[in-house]
Amino acid sequence: MMNLEQLIATGQRSNRGRWWMNVVLRRVIPFNRPHRLEVLSITDEEVKVLLPYRRNNLNHLKGLHACGMATAAEYCSGLLLLHRLGAKNYRLIMKSLHMEYFYQGKTDAVATFKMTAAEMEQQIIAPLKTQDAVLIPLEIKLEDKDGNHLCTGTANWQLKPWDKVRTKVK
Repeated sequence: MMNLEQLIATGQRSNRGRWWMNVVLRRVIPFNRPHRLEVLSITDEEVKVLLPYRRNNLNHLKGLHACGMATAAEYCSGLLLLHRLGAKNYRLIMKSLHMEYFYQGKTDAVATFKMTAAEMEQQIIAPLKTQDAVLIPLEIKLEDKDGNHLCTGTANWQLKPWDKVRTKVK
């Protein structure tokens, strides 16, 4: 079984590797499978995720569904955190998700989340040296293929080292 770090490294190296990464992620995260979310690019500081304009992602007005866009935002930010921090080192829980919608999506949408190494050090790593957990709001933007700003999501993630977690994982 391939771990997340290996899977992402494979996805960073080539288009074929990214295709394989998307196949595996769809399989291991079945909730997202109907949306057919696709990681377009992943680096150490940025993740871009495609939310395709397809029937399963549309609302009654034939625009991209608000919940599909929220899912893409959550997925995008969580994937970068897991990539950079490691699932073996930290437990991530999304405490809340706030979405603000601006424009109706009538084409494919791309969710983009960026966080530099310096921001991660300042907002997550350094506080965890003196605290048991950190709550961090992350802003994710979604745009359509024409560059229209569809919405902005703010995912509030709680990060905690596994040795500080009090509940047992089965």
